[in-house]
Amino acid sequence: MKINDWGKLCNSIQNLINMNSKELEQRLIDFAVQIIELTKTNKNNFAGNHLSGQIIRSSTSAPLNYGEARSVESSNDFIHKMQIVLKELRETFVSLKIISGAKLNSNIQFTDSLLKENNELIAIFVKSIETSKNRKNKKA
Repeated sequence: MKINDWGKLCNSIQNLINMNSKELEQRLIDFAVQIIELTKTNKNNFAGNHLSGQIIRSSTSAPLNYGEARSVESSNDFIHKMQIVLKELRETFVSLKIISGAKLNSNIQFTDSLLKENNELIAIFVKSIETSKNRKNKKA
């Protein structure tokens, strides 16, 4: 990643961290919908079909688990749910990289934009988990 790109990403992350939980949930939903749209144009072969199913599962799991995280009863449960969201986002990222690398989808710009969005979401959840753990440790 170029230094200029890193600076833009840091600024973007700072703005995104300030979004409220409802906005973040909607962003996760929108991302999952975009992934579903991407899979409609994946190659119709064994690899394309396999990765389409896998990426739909991981990308839709993120907003579902985030919805659960918003209504937990303890900080431990919140952190655990947020870590599941992060895990699913990372799995989605790797699936996107495989789809891109194996040329299972010809819409390179769309795939690249999803990789960028996925990377930003990962950064948001890494920071959120870190902040939650720090707050929990201060209370202890």
